[in-house]
Amino acid sequence: MAESVGVFGGTFDPPHLGHLILAAEALNQLELSRVLWVLTPQPPHKPDRPVSPLHHRLEMLKQAIEHVPGFEISTVEIDRPGPHYTLDTLDLLQFRQPLTRFILLIGGDSLQKLPTWYHPEELAAAAYAFGVMRRPGDEIDTESLKKTLPGLKNKLRFIETPQLEISSSSIRERVASGGHYRFYLPAGVYDYIRQNRLYL
Repeated sequence: MAESVGVFGGTFDPPHLGHLILAAEALNQLELSRVLWVLTPQPPHKPDRPVSPLHHRLEMLKQAIEHVPGFEISTVEIDRPGPHYTLDTLDLLQFRQPLTRFILLIGGDSLQKLPTWYHPEELAAAAYAFGVMRRPGDEIDTESLKKTLPGLKNKLRFIETPQLEISSSSIRERVASGGHYRFYLPAGVYDYIRQNRLYL
């Protein structure tokens, strides 16, 4: 029987408790066998956005998900030259595991912007489904999306999650300003940020 695997991509700079809760809810609600955390070296749609060095983000991700059943790090984007488009990543994963149903896990904000992604029609066709993790205040015009990308019509799976307003950018700002951020992070990630003086 084919397994269903979630694909959760991001820069994870840093990975926080919100990421973990969202991935866990996707694992549970979509009955996934695994969630692949795909670390992106540099987002192709934000080429000028500064991100922390890859080795730091990879180590923080390891600290965040170690010993969590069903969570795995995928180096599918780290192992090949950029730009790293989601369509290419899905195609490569599917080539390696042709019987697996890959479900792309994205936020509601990303879903709304999906028509602007690289080859969105092909992406809509390539993914077995889209697990959509909504954030507070998300307004998604699904009817407009379905008209723009007809392939999405039967592929949207909405994931109910706690309404947590946690973002990597706000954590970086808190670190830089000397604010409290400890309880937004797994202990290993918090310790790693302090030991390596990241985001200061």
